[in-house]
Amino acid sequence: MDFPATQPKPAADGKIIYYPPGVKEITDKITNDEVVKRLKMVVKTFMDMDQDSEDEKQQYLPLALHLASEFFLRNPNKDVRLLVACCLADIFRIYAPEAPYTSHDKLKDIFLFITRQLKGLEDTKSPQFNRYFYLLENLAWVKSYNICFELEDCNEIFIQLFRTLFSVINNSHNQKVQMHMLDLMSSIIMEGDGVTQELLDSILINLIPAHKNLNKQAFDLAKVLLKRTVQTIEPCIANFFNQVLVLGKSSVSDLSEHVFDLIQELFAIDPHLLLSVMPQLEFKLKSNDGEERLAVVRLLAKLFGSKDSDLATQNRPLWQCFLGRFNDIHVPVRLESVKFASHCLMNHPDLAKDLTEYLKVRSHDPEEAIRHDVIVTIITAGKRDLSLVNDQLLGFVRERTLDKRWRVRKEAMMGLAQLYKKYCLHAEAGKDAAEKVSWIKDKLLHIYYQNSIDDKLLVEKIFAQYLVPHNLETEERMKCLYYLYASLDPNAVKALNEMWKCQNMLRSHVRELLDLHKQPTSEANSAAMFGKLMTIAKNLPDPGKAQDFVKKFNQVLGDDEKLRSQLELLISPTCSCKQADVCVREIARKLANPKQPTNPFLEMVKFLLERIAPVHIDSEAISALVKLMNKSIEGTADDEEEGVSPDTAIRAGLELLKVLSFTHPTSFHSAETYESLLQCLRMEDDKVAEAAIQIFRNTGHKIETDLPQIRSTLIPILHQKAKRGTPHQAKQAVHCIHAIFSNKEVQLAQIFEPLSRSLNADVPEQLITPLVSLGHISMLAPDQFASPMKSVVANFIVKDLLMNDRSTGEKNGKLWSPDEEVSPEVLAKVQAIKLLVRWLLGMKNNQSKSANSTLRLLSAMLVSEGDLTEQKRISKSDMSRLRLAAGSAIMKLAQEPCYHEIITPEQFQLCALVINDECYQVRQIFAQKLHKALVKLLLPLEYMAIFALCAKDPVKERRAHARQCLLKNISIRREYIKQNPMANEKLLSLLPEYVVPYMIHLLAHDPDFTKPQDVDQLRDVKECLWFMLEVLMTKNENNSHAFMKKMAENIKLTRDAQSPDEPKANEKLYTVCDVALCVINSKSALCNADSPKDPVLPTKFFTQPEKDFCNDRNYISEETRVLLLTGKPKPTAVLGTVNKPLSATGRRPYIRTTGSETGSNISVNSELSSSAGNRSREQSSDISETGVSENDENPVRIISVTPAKTEPVKNKEINSDQATQGNSTERGKKRTATASGTENIHQKPEEKNVDETGPSLAAKTRRGRPPKPEPQGTTAKNEETNKPPVRGRKRAAVSQESPGSLEAGNAKAPKQQDTAKKPAAAQRQIDLQR
Repeated sequence: MDFPATQPKPAADGKIIYYPPGVKEITDKITNDEVVKRLKMVVKTFMDMDQDSEDEKQQYLPLALHLASEFFLRNPNKDVRLLVACCLADIFRIYAPEAPYTSHDKLKDIFLFITRQLKGLEDTKSPQFNRYFYLLENLAWVKSYNICFELEDCNEIFIQLFRTLFSVINNSHNQKVQMHMLDLMSSIIMEGDGVTQELLDSILINLIPAHKNLNKQAFDLAKVLLKRTVQTIEPCIANFFNQVLVLGKSSVSDLSEHVFDLIQELFAIDPHLLLSVMPQLEFKLKSNDGEERLAVVRLLAKLFGSKDSDLATQNRPLWQCFLGRFNDIHVPVRLESVKFASHCLMNHPDLAKDLTEYLKVRSHDPEEAIRHDVIVTIITAGKRDLSLVNDQLLGFVRERTLDKRWRVRKEAMMGLAQLYKKYCLHAEAGKDAAEKVSWIKDKLLHIYYQNSIDDKLLVEKIFAQYLVPHNLETEERMKCLYYLYASLDPNAVKALNEMWKCQNMLRSHVRELLDLHKQPTSEANSAAMFGKLMTIAKNLPDPGKAQDFVKKFNQVLGDDEKLRSQLELLISPTCSCKQADVCVREIARKLANPKQPTNPFLEMVKFLLERIAPVHIDSEAISALVKLMNKSIEGTADDEEEGVSPDTAIRAGLELLKVLSFTHPTSFHSAETYESLLQCLRMEDDKVAEAAIQIFRNTGHKIETDLPQIRSTLIPILHQKAKRGTPHQAKQAVHCIHAIFSNKEVQLAQIFEPLSRSLNADVPEQLITPLVSLGHISMLAPDQFASPMKSVVANFIVKDLLMNDRSTGEKNGKLWSPDEEVSPEVLAKVQAIKLLVRWLLGMKNNQSKSANSTLRLLSAMLVSEGDLTEQKRISKSDMSRLRLAAGSAIMKLAQEPCYHEIITPEQFQLCALVINDECYQVRQIFAQKLHKALVKLLLPLEYMAIFALCAKDPVKERRAHARQCLLKNISIRREYIKQNPMANEKLLSLLPEYVVPYMIHLLAHDPDFTKPQDVDQLRDVKECLWFMLEVLMTKNENNSHAFMKKMAENIKLTRDAQSPDEPKANEKLYTVCDVALCVINSKSALCNADSPKDPVLPTKFFTQPEKDFCNDRNYISEETRVLLLTGKPKPTAVLGTVNKPLSATGRRPYIRTTGSETGSNISVNSELSSSAGNRSREQSSDISETGVSENDENPVRIISVTPAKTEPVKNKEINSDQATQGNSTERGKKRTATASGTENIHQKPEEKNVDETGPSLAAKTRRGRPPKPEPQGTTAKNEETNKPPVRGRKRAAVSQESPGSLEAGNAKAPKQQDTAKKPAAAQRQIDLQR
């Protein structure tokens, strides 16, 4: 409409104001009440008028103008103002589309006046609320405010209106009020030319969290308004964010600092509001300001992660840019990205694939907090729904269970435990989900192998709370344990057994501590108590702090008798699980301090109590386990439903009971339990019967007195097993009789006599079990059976069995065969050797010189390569078995002091060389037996020197295993010395450094060490020395480097006790000493200090130093010294073009070699198949892969040559944990599969791929076995003196008698006629029995 230039004044232009009938003039002369009364009638009149009443419109025009006068607009009376506003609203309705007011200023005043009146909407309980609602309704319906678009400063009116409406809206308003407000505001937005920033702010301010929390209805109103006006308002919003985000103009609005909050809310309202804003966020994600990137990442995490968001699919570029922030350089940004992943996985499983790779990288993040949050993210999603996390994500958590940080490891372990409990124990998502996480139980138990006490304690806690919850009822708990044990992998079973063993050991320590409290106070008692406390502290977290707490706990125990009695009840064998729970709570209550909410002392005591409390196993639990096993035997159990076969369940159940019989023997003592075990004894499964016998052995001490019926049934079964059972059953049966019966002598005699009389070497299949039984009987009851056994040994064992080969072995060239393929005769011979050892261990004396004869026999077996009769009827694999048995037997006898004294150095050296046997399995098993005995401190220290020879092993895994064994042994010996003050008197046999003289003597007598000045042989000696010295020199405890140097120097002042008058033997000894000194000096700057003590040398190996004897000669030249430490270039060989060395950066390359290789012309395949015959360790394992040795001064890289397809070694077990450690002297040098895959397959001469133009391969002697003397009259001279010895394996040799068919590797000289052999063999037999 058009406004006139000047507006007439209604009352001054002479026009008469007409009032509705009955309404008198309204002026300032009358009272407010009268004004209100009259205005109500006016309101009624205007309310009833419509736009078609032209006459009335003209008649009341002066009144309409009059109502807009200052008197009404500025009236102080609230009711007057409300009535006037209602009149004005109706006037705009009646006169629409033209307004009766022509002045812009007047219109502005009128609308500001009306806006102010709208504040009355706030109070819905006001008597006038209906009028306020009428006012709002009228304005919204007519869209009266649209008139203001013509005004220049209309924005002021709109801003005031919007602010007013948002401020008055509240939860007492009904839907109509909100609807009219929306109509009013949306018409202004949608019909105007645009939305100014101030007006936009008046809407957006209601979305800010602070305002949102103050007035939820205002937020809802703004939300609906924005949704309704999205098309119109979106460009204005885009402009606002562009100004702030891109141009950085924060002054354009007071809301600039809230842009990210606003974007989040706007996105939640309608993503279309931000169509133009999202690209701006991508720009911000690449900002140089870390804090700014962090803010954007937080925002986008909420946008992408919200439940109904499809932003990731709608805006892929932004999603990919956001994922890039997982690799941001700023730690908080990466942390925020990882936290987002949890919500994203739960709300958008389809994005898991995109997230997986980024989470994988972050699971290896250098920041502990980020690795921790990756685990939390995955576990949180997994607990919500296992289908949300794929196997790869769970694999990341699995990896982190071995994280270097305890917090991360703990989170990973606990998270996996919670998943296992939810999906496996409670089966909340069915069998498929349970199968998906079934690996968790094994993985968690494997962690018990870790060295950290924190890890072990957490595994115990997880086992008690998640794997087998201790709060379950007994039957349910045992069912859980029964099927868990049956489904664990072998390593997890070992870990679980070890856990129970450790807990039982700690219980015994606490029991011994309580026993010390009962004894009178003394200095010895206090010392013993202190030692026991230190041992207990080691089994608790943070042993340093734990020592103080354990001492404090010990003081409390000494003062509080009731506490002691509670603790005694807790660790007593008869304590039930329920009693244990009560005891733990009672002890914790007594030690609690209400004034100290966090009590580290109480926490430590709780750790101790949790470890020693029998929360799973008691008599009731054992009974429940036995019932479960009975159900499996009867076929009524739920075995198949639990995922295990009945046979597996029975066998695992027996194994479980067997383990528990060691830790909880008292809990087994019931007729019902023993009846079930008797039933197992009658089963056909040999393993089940064996386990049942062992349980009787461990738990049956009271059977004889308390359960005579069980005794009478058990005895004949044990007799039968001892006579005709399997070897393992026979052993357990004999031990069981010896352990639980008082008349054991009579019982054992009833077994011994018939067995000893019925021995028949012609039926070896029936010999094995009797030999086992006889051996164990003679060991357990030597007083009764040692003498009768002597005749059995002399007449049958040695003469009839060991000295005769009745059958001919299979000539297949293999060095090892599986157990089931070994001939019965060889198995019988192996058991015969074990019988000899058990018989001697039972006697524990050498009065009859039987031990000397036995040791000569065993040595002869080693010298003869296992073929004692030398008739060549026995197969190579059987010879390997017998060599292993002979070496193990010598080692077993050495564990008994009286026999250790009579083992000669030559016999010790023969035994030691078994660790370099040509057969991989012999080396492997012998090393394991050696380690097992050393780690228990059963073997003398000199036997630890044998591990030095492992440096020559061609297989990397064997060297790695040997190094791990050395580390373990040295650690145990040092710890034992620390914990046992009395050990200082036995330092010669305990201190690890004292292994050096034994090692030097052993290497000096190494059959490979024949030329003291040969550089290649010296290099091998140096490698063996460093193999041991590297581990010993890791720490310089008590100036040990100087001590070892002093030992080597002192040896040069003595003579070799083995050959004191032989110059060459002494020269070799002094040469090895010089190599050792060279290594020690080069590797340690601390060795030149004074030795803390003068070392004592073993007189068995070294003579006493002579008074005037001075040996200052250097046995290795300076040039040799340099070559040993730095290496030398390898002469070009035939294979030089293939194995061209690549030098490491900045270092001179070298490759070790020997003279025997330079002239060879053997093809690659032949070299690979027989490579163990090479001189140096590097070549003995085939051609090395590319690598650099870290322990050499000038390392070399060698190009790898792929070998021909090889046959893998059967029964070869490699411990992955040990293998990864590697041998430090060989780090960087990897060997191909040939060394472990083909070394046990002999190549016959015609099978070798030898170049026709090259010389034939010379025969080599077996590594570690000196050649036997040749018979007189032999036409061929022994050529072995000119041949380098073989390391670890044999090569083929050509015999004069049968050049085409002799077994490969036979290096012995040809024999004379058979008639010449027989007298010699008879003489040998007599000598062995002497």
